[in-house]
Amino acid sequence: MGISRQAYYQDRCRQAALAKRAQVVVDLVRERRMSQPRVGTRKLHCMLREPLGCQGISVGRDAMFDVLRNARLLVAPRRAYHKTTDSHHRFRRHPNLLKPGPEQVRPTGPEQVWVADITYLPTAGKFVYLSLVTDAYSRKIVGWHVHASLQTEEVAQALKVALRGRRTSQRLVHHSDRGIQYCSTYYQELHRRHGLSCSMTDGYDCYQNALAERINGILKMEFLLDRPNDLKEARQMVGESVQIYNEERLHLSLKMQTPDAVHRAQLVG
Repeated sequence: MGISRQAYYQDRCRQAALAKRAQVVVDLVRERRMSQPRVGTRKLHCMLREPLGCQGISVGRDAMFDVLRNARLLVAPRRAYHKTTDSHHRFRRHPNLLKPGPEQVRPTGPEQVWVADITYLPTAGKFVYLSLVTDAYSRKIVGWHVHASLQTEEVAQALKVALRGRRTSQRLVHHSDRGIQYCSTYYQELHRRHGLSCSMTDGYDCYQNALAERINGILKMEFLLDRPNDLKEARQMVGESVQIYNEERLHLSLKMQTPDAVHRAQLVG
């Protein structure tokens, strides 16, 4: 075969070492995915750097992709759609303060811009709905509420939760789509009472509220994988998922930090 006995046994030892290393990586990935079932490989590479280093193992990003591909642990994308926005109504729309231009508002810290959105959650029975308010700078979910209907009072509960946790009195922009709930007199009165500046998408382009849509997708596609039986169970699952998202999930846009860490550090600073 043209291969020496020494080379043959060296290759066997090398393959055994690689298999052992791969198994350690797979075991750690399965452990992390107990709380974050759909966390991606790039974030796992960052999250597992320290625990792997403690065992004397160094794995590059491409090598981790190979290991997870061989173990069939790569995360496949998922797509879903259910309409929750009614933009055809008599209420007043507001300008898009986040739209690129000379007057564009750009957050430089937490509690300067909040983005809000509504999504649906399937249960064993009827759909329920999830309202979220997210800080645009830190990506932290600062307010959420799971509800059985799309009534404005229900949607507004997420904003009320966010306002109760607000720690500064600086100017705060609330950005959303042009859904009837956000344009309603009830919701706008909350803006007036708490001194919020209202910003809305100026058309039907979902990319004008992309961050809020993105957070919705992360919760549903990475955490809320099991279908709850009812509204009560949905609220419990969302509460646990939001805590993990805020305190444990790393973000590429935050230089591999968690939303809670960035939010707290900037407010303290």
